[in-house]
Amino acid sequence: MQTDNLELKKLVYLYLMNYAKSQPDMAIMAVNTFVKDCEDPNPLIRALAVRTMGCIRVDKITEYLCEPLRKCLKDEDPYVRKTAAVCVAKLHDINAQLVEDQGFLDTLKDLISDSNPMVVANAVAALSEIAESHPSSNLLDLNPQSINKLLTALNECTEWGQIFILDCLANYTPKDDREAQSICERVTPRLSHANSAVVLSAVKVLMKFMEMLSKDLDYYGTLLKKLAPPLVTLLSAEPELQYVALRNINLIVQKRPEILKHEMKVFFVKYNDPIYVKLEKLDIMIRLASQANIAQVLAELKEYATEVDVDFVRKAVRAIGRCAIKVEQSAERCVSTLLDLIQTKVNYVVQEAIVVIKDIFRKYPNKYESVIATLCENLDSLDEPEARAAMIWIVGEYAERIDNADELLESFLEGFHDESTQVQLQLLTAIVKLFLKKPTETQELVQQVLSLATQIGGSNFVAPPAAAVPANLGASMGSGLSDLFDLTSGVGTLSGSYVAPKAVWLPAMKAKGLEISGTFTRQVGSISMDLQLTNKALQVMTDFAIQFNRNSFGLAPAAPLQVHAPLSPNQTVEISLPLNTVGSVMKMEPLNNLQVAVKNNIDVFYFSTLYPLHILFVEDGKMDRQMFLATWKDIPNENEAQFQIRDCPLNAEAVSSRLQSSNIFTVAKRNVEGQDMLYQSLKLTNGIWVLAELRIQPGNPSFTLSLKCRAPEVSQHVFQAYETILKN
Repeated sequence: MQTDNLELKKLVYLYLMNYAKSQPDMAIMAVNTFVKDCEDPNPLIRALAVRTMGCIRVDKITEYLCEPLRKCLKDEDPYVRKTAAVCVAKLHDINAQLVEDQGFLDTLKDLISDSNPMVVANAVAALSEIAESHPSSNLLDLNPQSINKLLTALNECTEWGQIFILDCLANYTPKDDREAQSICERVTPRLSHANSAVVLSAVKVLMKFMEMLSKDLDYYGTLLKKLAPPLVTLLSAEPELQYVALRNINLIVQKRPEILKHEMKVFFVKYNDPIYVKLEKLDIMIRLASQANIAQVLAELKEYATEVDVDFVRKAVRAIGRCAIKVEQSAERCVSTLLDLIQTKVNYVVQEAIVVIKDIFRKYPNKYESVIATLCENLDSLDEPEARAAMIWIVGEYAERIDNADELLESFLEGFHDESTQVQLQLLTAIVKLFLKKPTETQELVQQVLSLATQIGGSNFVAPPAAAVPANLGASMGSGLSDLFDLTSGVGTLSGSYVAPKAVWLPAMKAKGLEISGTFTRQVGSISMDLQLTNKALQVMTDFAIQFNRNSFGLAPAAPLQVHAPLSPNQTVEISLPLNTVGSVMKMEPLNNLQVAVKNNIDVFYFSTLYPLHILFVEDGKMDRQMFLATWKDIPNENEAQFQIRDCPLNAEAVSSRLQSSNIFTVAKRNVEGQDMLYQSLKLTNGIWVLAELRIQPGNPSFTLSLKCRAPEVSQHVFQAYETILKN
């Protein structure tokens, strides 16, 4: 370390940075050399010393760093000052209180007025980073004078320095339209910069300050024209940069479509574009679609529907539907295009087209019924739930125009129990609509569907008794309606296991403003993660996705995380995420630990939570008595675990009833010497059986629970489930 060879010193300092965290006591011995090097005549060595001290994230070293850092912040050499500015941000991350006490934040603010543009850029970057971790602090207190200094530095600093300054400018609110215009004029030259990040940062500043400019100004029109060419130029870069540019353009087009309204052709898909670029271009094309260019757009989309990439073809067909809904004058042309695609008889194209036509029917009712006959011809080829549900909706909605509507809907009833929930619900709704339009002919059909619907889910639904279905169901419209809704009196309520109140799983301070609360539920054999997402940041959140790590029972999302609208600041949204147990399995510690990753447009965030084991208790977990007795004897005695459940003032009947609602079934019950003995069974989703003996002494709020299982590690968690269910 004492060497005068600069290259060797760099290597030694690099070694120290990497190993200081694992050996902090050894690293502290190098402090004297750092302090000495901070006063070296060579500015490169002074900067190297202060940079290394900032990168060694060891608390013991930070107090020694303060004095050398203070000197370097006021060093005569700008290279040392700019390095010291970044070091303040690193030190703040380790010990924020120390930085505030030592007055480094005030020194950083003073560096914004520095004569060297790179020092200014680094000071801005450091203050921005500190402000990001402390949103409430008003560190970047910008005023016209400081803005003028930043704009002066903008012309002379490096490209990354320019990005920091532009991002800082975007947080400033001009006092009037004249100041906004002045800033725009000085930022506009950045649009021709070679670095795409500088261009996008400049666009962000201009988009914000345009809000303050009057649309009548000549300058406003000039600025709009200047924004289009740099954005178009970004689309000639490599695919990864194109994608970032397209994501930004998508937001710009939502705010000001007039910027790119004449540039539709640049968003046409090329054959060699990656799929992520194609999909983004498709979305922008729809946003730019207007009466003036719709013919061009539809011709392009029709061409895309003949591509080989199935996923892209589906999106292209959906895009035609979105155009019809957006541009009313083009709806007829869109429907005609969709009919042409249906004639291709390509299965997935036909199914997507039917889903899209359903949406068009909803937007423009009673306008394009002439196509229904063509749709009905393709009924037999539909095998996807969404397409089947769409076709059923069309038949139910236009039943009076379809002669054999009852036969078509009856054909779906044959495999009712094999259909997805989406199709079952749509079928139920469509048949009820048909009944309301043709009560006399469809009396049997509506009774049949209601009977099938109320038998779903085994013990969780009770089929309606015969008395609940009136004989004169279709006698008249009035009585038919009232009798139809009386049927609900024969349907039992859903049973469901205990649901814990939502807890905060991911606090906002750990997820850049995103707070996630949640709980787990099990209803009618379906497991859900009920989430509450709250945006406590200052920017809109979009593009949510969720993923689980491998876990003990293979829990995994059964569908994507659907947040249908952007999550605005201070907005909260409730989402129920369906789960299944077919994911990858890995034994966790503890057994019910679940590690989750949530992504949005800002970042990826990780958290872990413990799920209650009773959400994994299945509905067919009741053993018959002989099997229970044989299994109890067969499981070794060392696998038996005994627990005490205290402070539970319930009798045996109430205990049995409450546990059954969470799929813990009482196989047998007897009374031995005044004690109620409940023999119970439950089954987990992975097929593991757990047998239980519960002793209840009337009048005594403490129960004794004995559990036997071939996988004894689950016993503790089953006991916790018993406690949770009985005490809540």
